Amino acid sequence: MKKIEAIIKPFKLDEVKEALQEVGLQGITVVEAKGFGRQKGHTELYRGAEYVVDFLPKVKLEIVLADHLVESAVDAIRRAAQTGRIGDGKIFVSTIEEAIRIRTGETGPDAI
Repeated sequence: MKKIEAIIKPFKLDEVKEALQEVGLQGITVVEAKGFGRQKGHTELYRGAEYVVDFLPKVKLEIVLADHLVESAVDAIRRAAQTGRIGDGKIFVSTIEEAIRIRTGETGPDAI
């Protein structure tokens, strides 16, 4: 089993969700996040005063899935989230040693 963590622009969430559903994924966890990378934030004007916004709004997706689905899920996220501009985000893939469904006690891939 693998865990995909993807950090994307918030306005791309619906497109990414639809792309993941098309490749057969059923469940994702979505967390609102703030952060910066190479973008380094930006400057905004508010009531005539200029201020720096260091942390930009992002959305973090977490998906645990069977190994054979990883490549199609990563490709779906990348295609749907890409704008071609700086700040499109990142995708991380890590190994999950165990998963347990709390309600039934199922383990491994059956718990996903």
